[in-house]
Amino acid sequence: MENLKEVDAIQYKKEIAKEGKELVIVDEKAQIKINNNITHSLSVINDSMKEFITGYMLSEGMIKSIADIIALKIDGCEIEAEIDLNENYNNQSNLKPLKSTLTVTKEEILEKMEELKEKALRWEATGGAHVAGIVCGDEFIVKEDVSRHVAVDKVIGAGAYEEFDFSKSYIIFSGRMPADMVMKLVNVGIPILITNAAPTYSGIQLAEEGNITLVGFVRGNRFNIYTNTEKIKI
Repeated sequence: MENLKEVDAIQYKKEIAKEGKELVIVDEKAQIKINNNITHSLSVINDSMKEFITGYMLSEGMIKSIADIIALKIDGCEIEAEIDLNENYNNQSNLKPLKSTLTVTKEEILEKMEELKEKALRWEATGGAHVAGIVCGDEFIVKEDVSRHVAVDKVIGAGAYEEFDFSKSYIIFSGRMPADMVMKLVNVGIPILITNAAPTYSGIQLAEEGNITLVGFVRGNRFNIYTNTEKIKI
């Protein structure tokens, strides 16, 4: 498996310590430059970088669609993009609630969480990755990264290139649901966010404002629905 490295470690278990080997994620710094004046640096797993930067710009509200990308240069983790920058970028005051008829059954939520865990190969090998998936009808795309935000960006970008109808899609991932994560879905028009972890109060507030359904603590045969509960069929 790519992006993994074996390292030395002292393994302690049941009063016994021994020398051993452990697998860890190989993370790198992504250097992002957009329109020569917007720059960011963040840790990533170096794969699916085209999907990542596209999903990042969509989910941050910088662009409204792939058509707004004028030029894209990717050299490893060095990324340069020229885009038609959304004039409302960084302006949440004009947030509009999403309109979507999508509903998801309780059975599908539980099944997709199990499928997501089965596809989380780097997490299974190291415990050091987050995993995210985007579901649209029968399609299910899964990506992993050291950052839950980057993992979500990668599946949003992948969904955009597959021409998913975001109003009929949902995100399922590992990690908390604070406002900045919920805002990604508002910006791209995805109405449901599902996780095995918890929301924060800021996330719940923004979800209510943006008409996003939040489902958390999907574990075993249980989960909590926090907002817009009518989209989940129990």
